[in-house]
Amino acid sequence: MAELPEIGKISAQIFEELIYPRLGAKNKSVLVGPKQGTDCGIIEIGDKAVSITTDPVFIVPEYGWEEAAWFAIHILLSDSATSGLKPAYLSIDLNLPMEMNKGQLEITWDVIHRECEKYGVSVVCGHTARYENCHYPMVGGATVIGVGEKNEYVTPQFIKPGDKIIITKGPAIEATGILATMFPKLIEKEFGAEFAKMTKKVFWRMSVVEDALAAVSVGVREDGVTAMHDATECGIWGALHELAQASGVGVRVEKEKIVVGACVEEVCKYFKIDPYASISEGTLIIACKGNKTDQIIKALSNKNISSSVVGEFTRPELGMILIEGGKERELKHPIVDPFWRAFYDALKKYSAP
Repeated sequence: MAELPEIGKISAQIFEELIYPRLGAKNKSVLVGPKQGTDCGIIEIGDKAVSITTDPVFIVPEYGWEEAAWFAIHILLSDSATSGLKPAYLSIDLNLPMEMNKGQLEITWDVIHRECEKYGVSVVCGHTARYENCHYPMVGGATVIGVGEKNEYVTPQFIKPGDKIIITKGPAIEATGILATMFPKLIEKEFGAEFAKMTKKVFWRMSVVEDALAAVSVGVREDGVTAMHDATECGIWGALHELAQASGVGVRVEKEKIVVGACVEEVCKYFKIDPYASISEGTLIIACKGNKTDQIIKALSNKNISSSVVGEFTRPELGMILIEGGKERELKHPIVDPFWRAFYDALKKYSAP
């Protein structure tokens, strides 16, 4: 039996061994259940499709309270938006550390309220308290629910060989955004004030809500987007691998076609992490019909979101292929995201401002 990881999400093998065989009662109304590469569950209620996703409430005070709260709510809304259904409801549990004061909670909640209001999301229930032995960054959990027609949701089961792959923003958006926010003086010392100023802007790109809503505005399933996956832990390589596995197809991707954001390569090189295997909330993997790629890229561009067509899904027997420098090799899942070790090593080595 596989072992639990030292840090981060459990592996696909642990999920298959321990979690997937034990999913409670079976119910025919569950259209999409828990699966690697799938960010949302989908259930059928009456004549509607309802998406459900759950994640920790992730608050890092060192980012700044405004930034921390914005990121916390966008982690939640981003996974929900990958279903193709617009997020509609939020249930949230806040188990707050004893050191959090009223002013800090007020800023946090104001931001969560503001972002929910912006996207039409209603807070419908929750729990808020301070407890001993509750610590940042995991200060609770939340569930986001989306509602739409049964023909409006997307999921990996709709991907077919020949569907194209679009990637938004490029690799290591989250890794770069977090490192830039936590170590601004170090980055300024190494790369200069102008570069440091540019890296700070990356933080506000750590969301795929706008990406997903723009993509599905073109159409879904046979008329556009077939599936979407947020490239979180293990980055683009992990997300592509998971999406292909969840779909039961192969994948063929060209590394040089992937857009790369400003400052990403330099920051990742300095902290000795592979940007393509590193955590990248803000990067959306989109599977879509080939005749819709231009329209989807245009819809994204209209929201000032960079993107590119980087490959396609193939027949499963063709495997998972990465093309780099004109040479083919197997696309492997990174298993362990290099960001976390680099991040905690940097915390020990440098004093965060």
